[in-house]
Amino acid sequence: MNLIASPNTLATNPTLAVLGFKRQLVYHLHIWAFIAVAPLVMVQWQHGNVLLSSLLILFCANAALVIAFLRFRSTYFFKGRLFPILAVVCAAYSTLINGHAGLYWAYPAAIALFFLLPLREAIFCNVVFVSVMAVVSFLKFPEADFWRITFSLGLSCLFAMIFAWLVGRLQAELTRLATTDPLTGCLNRSQLADILNSQIQMRERYERVSSLVLIDLDYFKTINDRWGHLAGDKVLKEMALRVRKRLRESDQLFRIGGEEFMVVLPETRQKDADTLAHQLLTSISARPFLDDIRVTASASVAEVTQGETWSVWLNRADQALYEAKSRGRNQVVNAPRLASQEDILDPAPLADPATGGTTPA
Repeated sequence: MNLIASPNTLATNPTLAVLGFKRQLVYHLHIWAFIAVAPLVMVQWQHGNVLLSSLLILFCANAALVIAFLRFRSTYFFKGRLFPILAVVCAAYSTLINGHAGLYWAYPAAIALFFLLPLREAIFCNVVFVSVMAVVSFLKFPEADFWRITFSLGLSCLFAMIFAWLVGRLQAELTRLATTDPLTGCLNRSQLADILNSQIQMRERYERVSSLVLIDLDYFKTINDRWGHLAGDKVLKEMALRVRKRLRESDQLFRIGGEEFMVVLPETRQKDADTLAHQLLTSISARPFLDDIRVTASASVAEVTQGETWSVWLNRADQALYEAKSRGRNQVVNAPRLASQEDILDPAPLADPATGGTTPA
């Protein structure tokens, strides 16, 4: 995953956008940490603090590696695990030998952990950090200063933790709102291309087939015209619930149009997907929606073929759904399978009319 996502990616994939912003945050924090700490290497060296100077060199080297890996390999070097270790050791040792001059660096280091690590890991690291700094403060400063330092550092970590938790909740909620349909709770089209592409990659790399089912409610406009849009919304919500009850945990349900839904079925062949599609149509038509609104649906099934793109795969299913509608609705139509690259490269043998045997095509 790239550190800086393209504008199109940010616009169409909220999940990738959030991850992209997090990576930029990590990237810039390490840049500024490097800029702030690098001059201290020479300062401590000139003061004869060789060990501290060496620790600061390791801190700068880790920051430089994180920056380089994010910039050129799009990976997080050691997932940021070295930062808290080096920050705790450097701040504690600097406080021990330099007094208050070293203590000042403990506060930004403790707060930075909540932006660089997952929340639980950041909390654990800061508990260790505050405990170490409390011991050092107890040994180095008067008792009154010890209590001030411990409580002020602890409160700084607490406030940073609350802020990081709220930001995380906000990011999760914004991502949910951007990726789900507000009426039915199904995934929306923003995730469609990525999820279909992931199934195609599983097919290409591991020979794991996947299928999708398109479902479209029949004569839905009649429901809105006769009973009103509020009733139509209730039908759509109930429709999503009925479909979701028959799906596995790994299956994914989308609402991709007004009354059109799509089910992505990982590791499912077309025959099994066809069976599920018939069960879903039966579930939809078995009992009325609301009090007396009876609804039927049409469906299509398509198994992914090696070498095709997600748009071709979806288009095959869409054409089959159109055929189900034209045949009279309330039925399932299977999309014809395209010839895969394997079939093209290794075609089936043909019968030899002269010998009755087979010859290569």
